[in-house]
Amino acid sequence: MTDAILAEAADRAARNEAFVLATVVWRRAPSSGQVGSRALVFGDGAMRGWLGGACAQPTVRREALTALQDGHSRLILLGIPPEAADAFGEGAVVKPMACGSEGALAVYVEPFVPVPLVVAVGRSPAVTTLIALTDDLGWRSAAVAEADGLANVAIDGTSAVVIATQGEADEEALEASLRTSAGYVGLVASRKRADATLGYLRDRGVPEADLARVQAPAGLDLGSTDHHEIAVAVLAELVARRAQGELRAVGPASASVAEAVDPVCGMAVEVEGARWQMELNGHTWYFCGPGCLQAFSADPGSFVSAPASGAGEESHMHEA
Repeated sequence: MTDAILAEAADRAARNEAFVLATVVWRRAPSSGQVGSRALVFGDGAMRGWLGGACAQPTVRREALTALQDGHSRLILLGIPPEAADAFGEGAVVKPMACGSEGALAVYVEPFVPVPLVVAVGRSPAVTTLIALTDDLGWRSAAVAEADGLANVAIDGTSAVVIATQGEADEEALEASLRTSAGYVGLVASRKRADATLGYLRDRGVPEADLARVQAPAGLDLGSTDHHEIAVAVLAELVARRAQGELRAVGPASASVAEAVDPVCGMAVEVEGARWQMELNGHTWYFCGPGCLQAFSADPGSFVSAPASGAGEESHMHEA
């Protein structure tokens, strides 16, 4: 299974798809997860692979989705008391494990966030330099000489199209770029030339909403620059925009996985298929295991105030 998970991760990475690789790096018996166990978590909350039982899955899923949103890896400590977390270094996320188990896990979560595609249009030296710098940065790149070449490139919201034709059919290239779903469209030109180009497209009936997408002149304002420095300025602007959240794959703000909080131990429990649950005054309570269910059944009032009859479940549910 581990080999299959790694193979799928490599395949999805090659296709520039978003996912999270979660790996068990430490365990304490009797946890069912084993060191080296792996799983993939996708943007819709789906999981493939095995890390451990139902105790670990909801927390790992939630932390993986958070990692996919912010792009940062994290170490999740399950069932390890906060006072012992220092042994794992700074920055570890401490979460409770099922109260009926003495097992514990440390799971390392690594997000793969698709990198942007920079498409440079034209034959100018700025195109050559921009492509080289993009490749050095580890992003994807594509160079097309003329506007019709854009039809052969898979452009989406993570893509940036930079028109650097130096006045040679700027209008056609820019109009073709605006027909794509690129997250950034920039025109390398003087302000006077940029205004003239946008005015021409406006007269042709290109909607103002589309023209508003154009960054012109493209790149950070570095003053008087040559072709190579223009490419640096453009890439610097793209890096700044990505740091602000642009040119990233748009994933769901949350996965549609309904959860409830175990009122005894505080652990997240996935509602669908939950095995341990109890009805009380028209409200359903969910538990991580039989121990918490038994403790709650014996004295519900010591954990929560019993809800009024007919109270909805949603007050104790949230999306993962």
